Amino acid sequence: MGHAAPLIDSHCHLNYKGLVERQDEVLANAREAGISGFLNISTRQSEWRDVVATAERESDVWATVGIHPHEADKHADLGRKVLRDATDHPRVIGIGESGLDYYYDKSDRNVQQALFRMHIDVARETGLPLVIHTRDAEDDTASILADELGKGAFPALIHCFTASAEFGRKVLDLGLTISISGIVTFKNARDLQEFAKEVPADRLLVETDSPFLAPVPHRGKPCEPAFVRHTAQFVADLRGEDISDLAANTSRNFMSLFTKAGKPT
Repeated sequence: MGHAAPLIDSHCHLNYKGLVERQDEVLANAREAGISGFLNISTRQSEWRDVVATAERESDVWATVGIHPHEADKHADLGRKVLRDATDHPRVIGIGESGLDYYYDKSDRNVQQALFRMHIDVARETGLPLVIHTRDAEDDTASILADELGKGAFPALIHCFTASAEFGRKVLDLGLTISISGIVTFKNARDLQEFAKEVPADRLLVETDSPFLAPVPHRGKPCEPAFVRHTAQFVADLRGEDISDLAANTSRNFMSLFTKAGKPT
């Protein structure tokens, strides 16, 4: 598969249990499958150093710094400067993942919202894209995004998109990018499959969210970045596109959104 059109896994957790113990092998498998880039995502401040260190060690891995909404309560006093300073590292090309999660409600909703707005503020100042997690919080996510975009532009994407088509169209209208995970391959994901067909070609990314959400045919196993190829092939088939075109488009979209990825370090 080494000759396959190169793909970028726009969202993975290489430092999570299940991948970190065999990180070299996981990356080797993915490269063999034609995966040419990996965005290694942070969810809490204590991870930042290790997530960035992986990106320092591996030339095709980049990093984000940010706080997941589940962790918001523990980071209520993080402070804007701490996040802002962490973005200066040459291998940090994005901010997040951050956002709102009302499904699990692991953190107070007001704290989630305040931290989300702080991440947006840093994204606006630095020009680094914000990687957004949203679950069962469509209305608040959309209204905060609209409100904040009114104060000044910032680049952003909805990662692991599973929301309604209505929300999807709303965030596309706001200028955001949509990233699709292996969930799209699940039998019960019909709404997502329909919406995946209508995302403009220049606003689409693919991801694994490894070690979670392994796509068919690996469902139920730990997910690896190599599996982004299954998701990409499935989405290409849905859209009636050639996999090599979809791979070229999603890779181009990644590099044009995460512009720092193209800068020499």
